[in-house]
Amino acid sequence: MIRLEALKRMFLDGKLSRREFMGRAAALGATAALSQSLFASPLFAETPQPRRGGRLRIGISGASTTDSIDPAGAFDMMSQTLIYGTLGNSLVEIDHENKPRPELAESWDSSPDAKIWNFKLRKGVEFHNGKTMDADDVIHSINHHRGEDSKSPAKVMLESIEEIKKEDKYSISFVLKSPNADFPYVLSDYHLVIAPVSSDFKDGIFSGGYILQKFEPGVRSFATRNPNYFKSDRAFFDEIESVGINDVNARTNALKTGQIDLMNQCELKTVHLFKRMKGIQVIRQDGFKHYTFAMQCNTAPYDNNDVRLALKYGIDREQMVKTILRGYGSIGNDHPISAASRFYASELPQRQYDPDKAKFHLKKAGIAETTFKLHAAEAGFVGAIDAAVMYKESAARAGINIDVVREPNDGYWSNVWMKKPWCAVFWGGRPTEDMMFSTAYAADAAWNDTSWQHKRFNELLVAARGELDEPKRRAMYVEMQSIVRDEGGVIVPMFAADLAATSDKVAHGPVAANWELDGFRAPERWWFKS
Repeated sequence: MIRLEALKRMFLDGKLSRREFMGRAAALGATAALSQSLFASPLFAETPQPRRGGRLRIGISGASTTDSIDPAGAFDMMSQTLIYGTLGNSLVEIDHENKPRPELAESWDSSPDAKIWNFKLRKGVEFHNGKTMDADDVIHSINHHRGEDSKSPAKVMLESIEEIKKEDKYSISFVLKSPNADFPYVLSDYHLVIAPVSSDFKDGIFSGGYILQKFEPGVRSFATRNPNYFKSDRAFFDEIESVGINDVNARTNALKTGQIDLMNQCELKTVHLFKRMKGIQVIRQDGFKHYTFAMQCNTAPYDNNDVRLALKYGIDREQMVKTILRGYGSIGNDHPISAASRFYASELPQRQYDPDKAKFHLKKAGIAETTFKLHAAEAGFVGAIDAAVMYKESAARAGINIDVVREPNDGYWSNVWMKKPWCAVFWGGRPTEDMMFSTAYAADAAWNDTSWQHKRFNELLVAARGELDEPKRRAMYVEMQSIVRDEGGVIVPMFAADLAATSDKVAHGPVAANWELDGFRAPERWWFKS
C-alpha cells in the first residue's frame, strides 16, 4: 500500500495521467482497491493534467509602498506571494496535508533528543544569477535573520539555534540550544528563502520558479519562468504578473472583466454571486487564518488585565462570524490556535458575549468612563471597519465606549500595527503551535504585537518545544492557550476561511491551507487548463 500511496501522490501532483496511474496500479494488483467512489472524489475528478504556458495575472491585497523584496521584511500578501511563492524556495515546504516536505533540502534526520538536525542539500540547484546552491548559501541566508541587528520576524524562531555547522558542500547540521521536535517546520517559514552568498537580499535573486524582471513596491511585480528551475513539475506559467489592488471591489471588478486571472480575499458579502457567475470559480481554504484586535499590554489602560477581560466579554463573536464572515469561518476563543491544529485545546470553555461580566471587570478596573480608541482599516483584514463598528455596538450594551478610528490602508502595517495601542490585525497562522506562539507571543518575538510578557507562558514555550512525549506536550500547549485566553492582550473573535477566486481556465491540485493562495505557492503550483 505504500507504493500505491506513492502512485496516488504522483497522480495528484500531475506526474501521471489517469491511464498511467491505472496501469501501474493494475501491475501492483491494486485495481480492486480503487473503487469508483475514489475516482468520483473531487481530488481525482477535478484535477486536470497540468500544462505549460500563459501569463498569470494576480490582483492581490496587502500591497504597500513600504513593501520590501528582502525576505526579512515580507509583511503582507503582495511581498509574501512574490518572495516565497514566485521567486524563492526554503529548505522545507508544507504540503496540502500540513506536513513538511523536502524542498531545497533533499532529506533530514535528527539525534534521538531532537537537539541536532542534519540536512542533506539538493544538488544542482541554480540561483537566478547562475550560481549553484551549496551549504555556504544556506548558512548565509539563515544567518541573515539571526544577526544582532536583525528585525526579521523569523529571528525569534531561530533563537534556539546554537550553531550551524557546514559538514561538507551539501550537508549542514543545526545544533540547537534545546530540543525542537518540529524543527523542519521552522525551516519552511516564508522568510527563510535561500539566496546566494553574495546577495544583499534586496536584488530578488533566489532559486524559485520565476526570475524577477520588475518590482514596484505596492504597485506591480513581473517575473518570467526560470528555465533552469530544479522542479520539473512546477512553475507552469510563462510569466507571473502581480498587481496590488487593496480595494476588494476593485479586485472583484478586475476579475469579472478579465483584467486579472486570480484574486485573493473575496468580498464575503457578494461571494455567493461569484459562485453563480459563469467563468469564475471560488476556492475555499480552511486553516489557521484568524482576525484579532491587539492591545499593547505595556500601555495604559491595556496594561490592566481587568480592562482586557472587559473588552473580551464585550464582543459578540457569533454575530461577527455570521455577519462579517457570512458563515465562512468559526468563532475564536481569544487565543491563536485553530481547531485544525494538532494540539488545539478543545476542552477550554468557549468565551461568550457577556455584558454583565464586561461591566464587572470594567468597574473593577476603575475606568468606566474611558473611551477606547480602536484603530482599523481594510488592510487589517477584510471587513475590519464593519467588524470594529459591530464591536462598538455590542460593547456599548455592556457600558463600554469604543471610538472606531478609520486608518488609511496604505502604510497600515508600518504606521498603525504595533504602533497604535489597539488595532485590527489578521494572522495567516502557522503550521505548528510553537511557530505561532514563538512568532507573536514570546516575550522577545519581533511580531509580539501586544507587547505581552508572561513568565509561565515563556517557560512552557521552551519546554513544549522540546517535549517528545505527545500527551505531555499537548498538556503544555493547552495550558498556554488558556493563559493567552485569560491573561493575554489579544481578542480573537473569529477564524476565517480563505476565499480566493479565479477564472475557470485556472487549475490546481490539492490546496495547502497553511497560507492563502495554496500556502502562497499558487504562482508555482497552479496552471492554465487551456
